Amino acid sequence: MVWAAVLGSAHAADVTLDAQKDDRGRPVVMAQPPQRIVSLLPSLTETVCALGACEKLVGVDRYSNWPKTLQTTLPVLGGGLDPNVEAIVALKPDVVLLSNSSRVVERLEALGLRTVALEPRTQADVYRVLHSIGMLLGLPPEQGAEREWQRLQAGVDAAAKSVPAGVQGARVYFEVSRGPYAAGPSSFIGELLTRMHVDNVVPAEMGPFPRLNPEFILRARPDVILMGNYSMQLAHAYPGWASLDAVKHRRVCAFNAEESTTVVRPGPRMDEAARIIARCLAEKAPRRVN
Repeated sequence: MVWAAVLGSAHAADVTLDAQKDDRGRPVVMAQPPQRIVSLLPSLTETVCALGACEKLVGVDRYSNWPKTLQTTLPVLGGGLDPNVEAIVALKPDVVLLSNSSRVVERLEALGLRTVALEPRTQADVYRVLHSIGMLLGLPPEQGAEREWQRLQAGVDAAAKSVPAGVQGARVYFEVSRGPYAAGPSSFIGELLTRMHVDNVVPAEMGPFPRLNPEFILRARPDVILMGNYSMQLAHAYPGWASLDAVKHRRVCAFNAEESTTVVRPGPRMDEAARIIARCLAEKAPRRVN
């Protein structure tokens, strides 16, 4: 089974069982599959669409920009942390999908709305969220979540195989956003890097998305740096970065806005994210001579 191969000793049945509840431990499945869905987290929006239920969305947050038509065809309800509650209520959704860290869960529920809180951070989370939303939509796993997961894994595997052998073992630093906030090995981005056989300079014990002191990167001296577009605009303001070989030799991938939203979003476009990262490594990472 793909799940066992990718995620070690975890079992699909166990994850499917966990998928019956959201991140607060509340049941996901409703008496009837929802016909009117508001999504306030881009990765959840994309999951709904990947499972073939885009037409059930009646409103999204300002960052839900895939498929591209969403922003022009649906009401945009603010951000995940600062949504327009009155506008959400006016849409009369059957369910509101949002992050577990959203500040409006209790308010929405006090107004009589059903909420489901899910926030993927790892590949295991992506798998679980696919199953959770598939269950919410009333889809048989083999026709929804499992098929989508296997498609994702095939894409990630293909991207990993495209990385030249001479790049394997390169020391990589991935900056998610200005801070700097980095992608640690336990994050879904870090897991993609592992599958490409490169070394993350951020230690696992620092967590999935730690905020670093810029001096950490100076000491780590990565071979290649990957950065989102909005990070790169201010990257050279970090003291001492000009001395890094990766900067001096232009071994930096500064992703544009569209690429950035793809590579930092854990969800059904993870295979596309893998292709973007693999292309960067093939173009920028130094080759090692045996």
